[in-house]
Amino acid sequence: MTVTDTSASQNKAGQHGFREHTDGGWGLVPLQTRSERPRSTNVEDFSNLTGREAEWRYTPVERLTALSDGDLDGSPYAVSVTDADGVTAEWIAMGDPRIGSAALPEERPAANAWSQTEKAYAITITGEEPKTITVERDALGANARGAHTVITAKPNSQALLILKSSGDAHLTENVEIVVEEGARLTVVSVQWWSDTATHLASHFARIGRDATLKHVLVTLGGSLVRVNPSLHLAGQGSNVESLGLYYADTGQHLEHQVYVHHDAPYSRSRVNYKGALQGEGAHTVWIGDVLIGPDATGTDSYEQNRNLVLTDGTRADSVPNLEIETGDIAGAGHASATGRFDDEQLFYLQARGITEEEARRLVVRGFLTEIIQQIGDADLQASLETAVEDELATTSLTGDAR
Repeated sequence: MTVTDTSASQNKAGQHGFREHTDGGWGLVPLQTRSERPRSTNVEDFSNLTGREAEWRYTPVERLTALSDGDLDGSPYAVSVTDADGVTAEWIAMGDPRIGSAALPEERPAANAWSQTEKAYAITITGEEPKTITVERDALGANARGAHTVITAKPNSQALLILKSSGDAHLTENVEIVVEEGARLTVVSVQWWSDTATHLASHFARIGRDATLKHVLVTLGGSLVRVNPSLHLAGQGSNVESLGLYYADTGQHLEHQVYVHHDAPYSRSRVNYKGALQGEGAHTVWIGDVLIGPDATGTDSYEQNRNLVLTDGTRADSVPNLEIETGDIAGAGHASATGRFDDEQLFYLQARGITEEEARRLVVRGFLTEIIQQIGDADLQASLETAVEDELATTSLTGDAR
């Protein structure tokens, strides 16, 4: 079944009174706000990727043809999940009413995955007692694959859910997260792929009344990884904390496009992504879109991105965007910075007998640890700290990165 949402993008009048182009009857209305992007489960409703599209301008789209246009293996795959009271995990049909409860695809590869996936992996969380669940997959293989995961936190439930991906992959997928009234859910998605993996993922979250979602993305492995969370604050008093950590090495392309939609009164969001880059051709992309809708009075929102350049030959693109459609808000802001080591920090450490190389390593550790320590699972935090140490061990940090 194909589902298309035409409520915003195909309205000829357009937002703010803009109308379609009259010269030649092209029928073109420029998108006036982030929420107007077309949504559909039909891949043919989206144009072929060229790299000229605003949402793909930083991505090497020539490497994604098989995922956006080709046949995908959408069959169930091997997955392991820890047991916990109040948690069920099962494969469900794509016609299940839970599918599409968070949102619909906004991009061609996501629609391709949606239409070719045979069954979705559904995780349902109940019960007010806190619990931790770990879901792991590591045998997806190098063939083009589509996948779908739907996570539902029932009212007043509490949980920490860790999604760990490793090994080979050539994957496009959709992840739906529904946080119902009063629930408190943390979802940590760890992309720890092999060096040759390609991974495209769209995360859609819908947060209900007085519910809280902490969404954490950790991207360390893979050749080309693009994970885009779309976070919809749909209920009054809803809250989201969106955190990200990435470390790009030689030749890696790591991309995250975050969209936070304040749609209800008195909602709150905090976005904080941090990344480090080292090695020739390392490329990171962070785009942060925050939309405060006309009904989102009392909104409190802030987003920021920080990138630490460790060596020459890297590139970090960082683009924060903020749209406000109501004047009655508590506060909103954004910030972005990309730079090399802080000379004052290095001087302070070296003045106390620490070598320049070790001083630089300490700065990197401190820079990234802020995100790691907010995950909430000691074992995973220790593993990530070790992974950062391993990355640092592969290159010399002596001398300036400009």
